[in-house]
Amino acid sequence: MYTLNLDIAQFLSEYWQKKPLLIKKAFPLFEDPISADELAGLACEEEISSRIVVTKDDNWEVVQGPFEDYDSYGETHWQLLVQAVNHWYPDSQPLVEALRFLPDWRFDDLMASFATPSGGVGPHVDNYDVFIIQGEGERRWTVGDNTPQQRRGGNPNSPLVEDFTPIIDVVLEKGDMLYIPPGFPHCGETLTVAMSYSIGFRAPSQQELISEVADYLLDNNLGQQRFTSQTEPSSAGIVSQDHQVGIMSLLSQLSQDPNSYQIVLGKLLSQNRFELDLCEGEEAYSIEDLQDAFAQGAGISRIGGLKVLRLENDATPRLFINGDVHELLNTPVDVIAQLSDNVSLSADEATEICQHEEVQALLLKLINQGFFYLSDSEE
Repeated sequence: MYTLNLDIAQFLSEYWQKKPLLIKKAFPLFEDPISADELAGLACEEEISSRIVVTKDDNWEVVQGPFEDYDSYGETHWQLLVQAVNHWYPDSQPLVEALRFLPDWRFDDLMASFATPSGGVGPHVDNYDVFIIQGEGERRWTVGDNTPQQRRGGNPNSPLVEDFTPIIDVVLEKGDMLYIPPGFPHCGETLTVAMSYSIGFRAPSQQELISEVADYLLDNNLGQQRFTSQTEPSSAGIVSQDHQVGIMSLLSQLSQDPNSYQIVLGKLLSQNRFELDLCEGEEAYSIEDLQDAFAQGAGISRIGGLKVLRLENDATPRLFINGDVHELLNTPVDVIAQLSDNVSLSADEATEICQHEEVQALLLKLINQGFFYLSDSEE
């Protein structure tokens, strides 16, 4: 387990999505959840997103994984980054849990990196919140203010920005954590061979929301209402301000109707950007198998990265899991909350909630699909 040394209430009121924060000894007894060799092994896998960034004379070259070996990169000036480590390496999940005072729907992934001296990814700006946690070794981080940044070399498509004036300039040591909100430029430079971890939290963009709403309306043959006017302009060639506002109000009406947006939000926010490591068994479990496992002390756990969400004031009792909708029309709200709020359930807890037939059927389905698995009582 990881104990976070942070005043959460103060952080949320003064820093969250407002300004960067350095927390020295955020994890006083920090131990790396994964070794450099284990991380390198993950980057060998085809289904895992990884990349190496090579620093070259004020420029950065990106090489996409998977990787068979690393000898050609030498001992300095490169960094290996592996996305969604929490999906593939269960021992990293407790580090994610330490930041679970933020809602699951925002959580993106845990990215782990191994960096050699002078390795880094260059100065850049993220469109999401990130917590950078230092493991073994030391890295110097600079963070600039949230002001318009010039793209490096004048290239509007470059992920990098020009050098900036730091408002934070610090060397992170083992257990230190740096929080950076969206829009603040930052740059890391490795001083000694180092492991570090970035935990990202992301919100959907307007583009994503509009795309999801449009798909939902088309798939369900909804959104048929058309604009009607009370007045007409004096000139045939003009679109009056009243008409502009009236036409666009059709969209705002959708955003105020829970029947139009709740399913869209639930499905969108429960999806993952990165592939999940499904835990499918060789043979499907039966209800009897499930009950026997609980009787023998097995609990249930969800796989790393899986999002199980409920919506406050939802029009229908249901859960949204990995982009799918699961209605639980006859299940008490507190039981639904247990499933969304707990990553794992003990044998006793699982036995109790499985008294509800809908829950039992859902858990059996999720286990057979590989989204949940039977876990030891010690987990």
